[in-house]
Amino acid sequence: MCESQTKALINEQITFFGAGSMAEAIIRGMTARSVVQRGGITVINRSNQARLEELQQQYGVLFQTEEAAKTELLRRSPVIVLAMKPKDAAGALGQLGPLLSDDQLIISLIAGLSIRTIQTLLGRNQPIARTMPNTSSSIGLGATGISFSKEISEVQRKNVLTMFESVGTVTVIEEEKMDILTGISGSGPAYIYYLMEAMIAGGIRGGLTPEQAHELTVQTALGAARMVQQTGEEPSALRHKIMSPNGSTIAALETLDKGDFYETVIAAVQRCTERSREMGAVLKEGIE
Repeated sequence: MCESQTKALINEQITFFGAGSMAEAIIRGMTARSVVQRGGITVINRSNQARLEELQQQYGVLFQTEEAAKTELLRRSPVIVLAMKPKDAAGALGQLGPLLSDDQLIISLIAGLSIRTIQTLLGRNQPIARTMPNTSSSIGLGATGISFSKEISEVQRKNVLTMFESVGTVTVIEEEKMDILTGISGSGPAYIYYLMEAMIAGGIRGGLTPEQAHELTVQTALGAARMVQQTGEEPSALRHKIMSPNGSTIAALETLDKGDFYETVIAAVQRCTERSREMGAVLKEGIE
């Protein structure tokens, strides 16, 4: 579901507080699609200057390393993206809160960290957009879930949607559904990659070269996803079109069923959802 068709550039300065893989995925997608003007993104982290220099060289972002400069940046930046690790969030947000003014927008990429917990850690009812993107955002094919706090203005809401629509699809959901979304789209690419690893290994064991097995697996996964997207048919319907009675596809799927493949994937989604809740609970307990 996509709630906005706005594609204009975001003119406000965006500060990424953290420089990990998810921050890079969003930065790569935004800069590739000119969502922000060159120099419109600044990145800070705790101490890894080499990482900041790497991002600057690759994407043209700015960075700050001096503590006074970082403090001033956080004090005046209209949009701050929380991209630090969950274990570092409590300390970072405790220091950030006193620097903020009421109209600064906070966008969180941190799994399991609720809007209420963010505001508690900040010590103020700041406008918050809680998001759960995935790493496919780096090539414009991400899937991002977003929940907004009641303090969000319409302009801020549109800017958040513009930011994440530039790197894929957006689904605006009630916050209580964010953990299950994490179990599907947030961590979902890893499930697909794992399946692809196994398919490649199967091809190699059957006599294909690693290059052949890799190319065939990648194109097969890409084609299957596109078939679902472009035909509008359910995966189950498309699957049955491939299955001939007593054929090789049925034999393969029967083997998967012996390993309880279907229920195992569902269990994996559920466990990911539970772990997201657990991570949020740990963060919440740490401030109570």
